[in-house]
Amino acid sequence: MPNSSTPGAASTRDLLIRSADVEGKGRTDLLLRGTTIIAVGGEAAAQAHDPEVIDADGLIALPGLVDPHTHLREPGQEDAETVYTGTRAAAVGGYTCVHAMANTTPVADTASVVDQVWELGREAGWVEVRPVGAVTQGLGGQHLAAMGAMANSHAQVRMFSDDGKCVSDPVLMRRALEYVKAFDGVVAQHAQDPELTDGAQMNESPLSGELGLAGWPAVAEEAVIARDILLAKHVGSRLHVCHLSTAGSVDLIRWGKRMGVDVTAEVTPHHLLLTEEEARSYDPIFKVNPPLRTAEDVEAVREGLADGTIDVVGTDHAPHPLESKDCEWQAGAFGMTGLETALPIVLATMVETGRMTWADVARTMSTTPARIGRVPTQGQGLRIGSPANILLVDPSVRRVVDPRAQWSRSSNTPYVGLELPGRVWHTIHQGERTVVEGVPVAKEDRL
Repeated sequence: MPNSSTPGAASTRDLLIRSADVEGKGRTDLLLRGTTIIAVGGEAAAQAHDPEVIDADGLIALPGLVDPHTHLREPGQEDAETVYTGTRAAAVGGYTCVHAMANTTPVADTASVVDQVWELGREAGWVEVRPVGAVTQGLGGQHLAAMGAMANSHAQVRMFSDDGKCVSDPVLMRRALEYVKAFDGVVAQHAQDPELTDGAQMNESPLSGELGLAGWPAVAEEAVIARDILLAKHVGSRLHVCHLSTAGSVDLIRWGKRMGVDVTAEVTPHHLLLTEEEARSYDPIFKVNPPLRTAEDVEAVREGLADGTIDVVGTDHAPHPLESKDCEWQAGAFGMTGLETALPIVLATMVETGRMTWADVARTMSTTPARIGRVPTQGQGLRIGSPANILLVDPSVRRVVDPRAQWSRSSNTPYVGLELPGRVWHTIHQGERTVVEGVPVAKEDRL
């Protein structure tokens, strides 16, 4: 594998990345000075002042990944994850920015809580943390949260979501869509009709009947998406659909875009790879919200991501302590970890199958999520003047997923024993190497 000149540390010196294949379009050099890319190509080496050098021959260079959907659990659920451990896992996965969901304890529904999360991210120093503000107070679905105050806070929140719960009241959803227009925000909807999914345990299908598990119908997701597209059209606002999972949902997003609605959608890695057949094990490691769907749904979401109907990949990284998954299916918590395996799964399902290029990976996992979240410091590509947020991945490496080797505080990955392609070799956040030769480097250890 390629070696850096000073493994295990970053520095304030120039950083010269030699012979990286930028987005799969050809090899070139990149020169970083401070927090900025200052030269690309033949001029990079000439302009370097006593640089540290990364030999990136054989590595793909991408702009740092941006996750629109991460659960960091802090404050209040630190037994599952903290901002520090979650963002460390993100850096190992190639991320330089994550959007931290609001369903913490207390809920991130005020300026003080989002600022706390933002500051914890700054202190950790692994990635840029962009808090997501709650739409409703306490995620209760009764009254709008203080969205304006969160937008004007230090965290400058631009994405709002009650993720984990649906904003099911159409009047509240309309008001939220109207309200965020004042500061160019977006409402990210968890599309799940609560009445249609009361007690649901897995995808509603012949298999749910066979297994004796309460079914979760596709229409519970699709009905909310259809309603919200019409609401967004009516008020002229931005709508983002979280963790889309069904073929019908893909069709609805296409319909909304054809009408000119400013609607975007995300798909998770697990919905690109896994199907409801995993429930046959009765292992709650595969229990997730929304549930794993049919093979036909998986094919539809892959097609939707490939053709641009689905805009981004969001991990929905949902860590849980061991006891929340080491139990029977019905008692198990919903959710899977995903930050460290997202890129390999996209490579396996979309790049190695010929559906997407490396440039498409950069678009769906960096550029577009940064645009949706209105993050000006991320997703700007690898060009002169861009922020120095970069990952270098070795596509030739295949690794077997071992939860003991992951950096998240929780180990509820559904991919144990699965061989996946690609390994992030270096992650560079704001000009500092947070991951060197696959190993995270803590802030205090960077020179």
